[in-house]
Amino acid sequence: MKHSKILIIDNNISTQKLLANSFKKEGYETVSVTRDQEGLLSFQKERPDLVISDLKLSRTNGFELCRTIRTEDGNVPILVLTSKKSEVDKIVAFEMGANDYVTKPFSINELMVRIKSLLRHKADGNGSGPRLRCGNLEMDPERYEVWVKNKLLELTSKEFMLLKTLWAARGKVLTRDDILDRVWEMDKAAAVESRTVDQHIARLREKMGSAKKHIKTIKNIGYKFIQVI
Repeated sequence: MKHSKILIIDNNISTQKLLANSFKKEGYETVSVTRDQEGLLSFQKERPDLVISDLKLSRTNGFELCRTIRTEDGNVPILVLTSKKSEVDKIVAFEMGANDYVTKPFSINELMVRIKSLLRHKADGNGSGPRLRCGNLEMDPERYEVWVKNKLLELTSKEFMLLKTLWAARGKVLTRDDILDRVWEMDKAAAVESRTVDQHIARLREKMGSAKKHIKTIKNIGYKFIQVI
């Protein structure tokens, strides 16, 4: 059975040890670092199931680290554990992608309950439908989020719907008129031309980088989503 891995980012060694020892007793694996840059590198290397981070770090504040981690992974739970107690700090932390916020001094028992809850919600898919996966490309249809190599893409609503429509019809060729009907919800008499589809496909492919190979052009007909190994 795989044990959940927790990344602890805190420049207080005593806090690190307390957390690590407590988590290990509960069967969790832990990785502990003190600096923000080390935290990001460890996150990228270890791919933990949950992140605990202070906001007072060495070079930059924890808000930026939280935002960066959330950009790289839209699903990993992030719990902020800090002495910052102002409402503004809490609001900013949540805006940067934190899932929970606990202030120091803290109860280790309460913290453990919160961690178990976050991990349980992650395992349940946070109440949403399952992610779609194809190679290094992932999509969460309910959250309107797409990742390539665990990096969150910044797509417009039309670009997202375009990719979702092609993916849903994977293997099947969709004509430009098909795509206009499904994404733009317009009939052939509407004032949107078929080249609009080509323009959006081009921008979508540019943002997808290496994953653009999943969208194949069918000459003189349209496009289809393909599985690429």
